[in-house]
Formats: sequence, C-alpha cells, structure tokens
Amino acid sequence: MTRIGLREFHPFEAAGRRFLYLVPSAAVFALDECSMAVLDQLASGPRPVDDVTDGLSARFARADVIEAIGELHRARALGATQGDAGPAPEPQPKIIPLSPVPLQTLVVNVTNQCNLSCTYCYEYGEDKIVDTENGKQPKFMSEATARDAVEFALRESRDNPRAHITFFGGETLMNFAVLKSTIGYARRRAAELGKDIDFSLTTNATLLRPDVIEFLADERVGVTISIDGPEEMQDKFRVFNNGTGSYAVAAPKIKALLARHRSRPIGARVTLTRQTLDVGRIYRHLTEELGFWEVGFAPVTTAPGRDYAITDGGFDHLLAQFRALAHEYLEASLQGRHHGFSNVRETLQELHHGHAKAYPCGAGLGLMGVSTDGDVALCHRFAGSADHKLGSVRDGVSWATQQAFLDTHHVFSKTDCTTCWARPICAGGCYHEAHTRYGSTTRPNLHYCEWIRGWTHTCLEIYGELAERNPEFLRQFDDEDVPEKVS
Repeated sequence: MTRIGLREFHPFEAAGRRFLYLVPSAAVFALDECSMAVLDQLASGPRPVDDVTDGLSARFARADVIEAIGELHRARALGATQGDAGPAPEPQPKIIPLSPVPLQTLVVNVTNQCNLSCTYCYEYGEDKIVDTENGKQPKFMSEATARDAVEFALRESRDNPRAHITFFGGETLMNFAVLKSTIGYARRRAAELGKDIDFSLTTNATLLRPDVIEFLADERVGVTISIDGPEEMQDKFRVFNNGTGSYAVAAPKIKALLARHRSRPIGARVTLTRQTLDVGRIYRHLTEELGFWEVGFAPVTTAPGRDYAITDGGFDHLLAQFRALAHEYLEASLQGRHHGFSNVRETLQELHHGHAKAYPCGAGLGLMGVSTDGDVALCHRFAGSADHKLGSVRDGVSWATQQAFLDTHHVFSKTDCTTCWARPICAGGCYHEAHTRYGSTTRPNLHYCEWIRGWTHTCLEIYGELAERNPEFLRQFDDEDVPEKVS
C-alpha cells in the first residue's frame, strides 16, 4: 500500500502560527490547523493515507484532510513512499547557465594600496592572496585601464538596461583623480549606448576632503564606510602605518559626508573580531551618534588561530547579539519605523524573493572584480590572483573558464551542503572565506554552519511575524532586486 511521508522542510513558529520553510523551493508555507495535524500524524514515520484520515476523523472531515494532504503534496512537503523510511530525496538538477550571464556589478580596484594598516586586513595582512607590494600589478589603476573596465561593464551587462560599477581598493580615494574621470567617461558612454549606469564605492573615510564629498553628493555615488564602531573598537585594529588609531580622523569626515550627501543612504560596514563583538553597542554608536542610515556586520575573514579570529564560543555569542538586534528590527518594523540593521533586511529580502541559491553570491557570474592592471577575477577579493583569473577587461572573459568554475562550485558539488536545510540562503558560504580557512574555494565554510542555520531560523521567525502582523512591510521587497554585497 502506498504511504505518504515527510519531505525536506524546516519548521518554525511565528505570531502563534506554524510555518514550513520548503527547502528545495525556498518557499515559506503557512499551515492551517488541518495541515498541522497531518504533519503531526506523520512525524513518527510514513503512513497510509487512510490511516492519516482515520486518525484525524474526530477533528476534521475526511474531505478536509484529503485536501490538506493534496496541498502539502503539491508544495512538496509530503511525498509518496513504498517503505518506512519516508520519500526518497528528489533528485536535484545541477543547473548551470548555458550562456554567459549578464554582468550586474563590476568591482573596479582603482588601487591596491591603502593609507591604513588594519591588522586583520585580508588584502595586506597575514592571509593575503596577492602581493600588492612586490607583485606585477601597478599600485594604481591608469585612466586607460579604468576606461577599458567601463567598456567591459557596459558590454557584459548585455541586455540589462543598467550597469553598475563599484570602486574599491585598497583605499579607493587614494586614486580619486582616476575615479572622478572614470565616472564622467562612463556616464557619457552609457548615454551613447542608451543605458543607465550607477556607481558606488567603499572607503575608510580618512580621505573624505570637502571637494571629494561634494563630488560624491553631486554624482549620487553610493558610499559604504568601513568602520568598526566607537573609538576604542575602531582603533584596536584600524590604524595608520605608525599605529595611530583612525577614528579621530574618520569620524568628523563621516559626519560631514552624512550632512551633505543625502541623495542616497550611507551605510557602515563593520568587521567583527574576537575582541569586538558588542554588536548592540556598535550599532547604536554608528546610527545614533554618527548618524548612519544602516549598518551591516561581517565576521572577520581569517585563518583559524589568529589572535582576532572568532572561535566557536564567539559565534554563539555573536548569534545571540544578532538575534537581540534583529528583534529590535522586528519591533520597529511592526510600528512602521525604520531600523538600520541591514543583515536582517537583506535576509528578509532573499526569503521574500524565494531565492534558492546554487551559488553563495554572484562572484564569477553576475559579479566580477578587476585588478589594477585590468585582469578580471571572480570578485574584488581575488583581484590580481592568477589562480582565480577569468580574463581581462580588454580581451573579455573566457566562458569555458567560467563554466568550469560554476560546475565545480555548484552547491550540489558540496557534499555537506546537500543535506542542510539552510542551503538555499547559504550555498556553502563565501569563496574567499573558504580559500582562507581551507585553502580552496570549492570547500563549504563548515565553521559557519551552526551560525548560519541559527541566523536563518531567526530571520524566518521575523519574516513570519511580519507576514502575519504587518504584511504591508514586506511589499517593499516585491520589485526590489537583491543587491550583491561588496565588502
């Protein structure tokens, strides 16, 4: 006799209601009482349909139970089985693009030099991939190479009506002259091609002179500031070459930028270390005292054993800190107030769009990074690395190289990920983190797994609360693309 059993999903509760996160489809499914009862009946193992309907006959009409079973089956929360072990896992196709994907974001490293000497820096510290002091790449991108990068971005955006360029470093503003001329050139060329073009940059804020601020505001350039919090936290690792802290220099310039540049929200990007894990205090300082619109946090990328590396206990503490701030976000959202914790907003956006990722990010697909000599790599963190090169802005990108990368880095090539319910959101995690931790971009970031599952569960609870109590809030994500994060 054919039996029915549970398929792959992650249950959670919100607003007094039970939900399922349906893993293969990345859909969120709200349960009514009859559907909940059906799942409870099957919690101990597969059963014949008649047994399920008979077991619920005192509470629900047979027709209602049959309808609930059919709905759960269509949602792939249930499946048919001949045995006692539950439905066999559905084979997951390893879908890889058959032709080049339009480029969404090109990260242009206009310099590989920096006026700070941050202890934990992945580009200049102990975990660096490229030797920016003695390597073959020029320390500053030339205007000619920058223009080639613009042409590459416009060409590879293909049929997309908009191209996006993010300027990066080193410290981006050390090559402000080339950045400035490149924006002017890019606007002219985009207009000639009938395209829109958008710009952003990341900076440590120490070189934000008045003329730079005026330019960024006038050109509506999106700005992300790398800053780690109050003065004692910022100055623990983010120092000048002589060891002097950078907060006293950066803070007044940040305030000047925020006062002048109001056409786009200015965000802060925080690197969290073992010594700086007070997320709530950092958030309040950056939003309430400095005036940032939003703040995003990321654990430091580093090999294990470094003094600043976050340990297992540190990730537990970090998750508790994230959860506390996420619930502040929820309360503000229920009341129609803005809250600037961008990590939860970005995850809610992905959940709302039903993203089921085959890859953790757009690196090597819709996002690429350009080194100062014009070589194109997976992303900005690999810019200048011969082992991660895809092509160049002058000669283009090899589709065969891209396909080989996409084949070996697909989530279903990562054994540990294939049974994880959080894989639609994570897909194994950052390639650069994997390279730094495990020596290969193909490896999943296993040290993050419990942290990612805990954080995704928290965001699912918040999504469910909002869906039940303030669904209007979620409508902001309906037509909003999920941007690629550059950090």
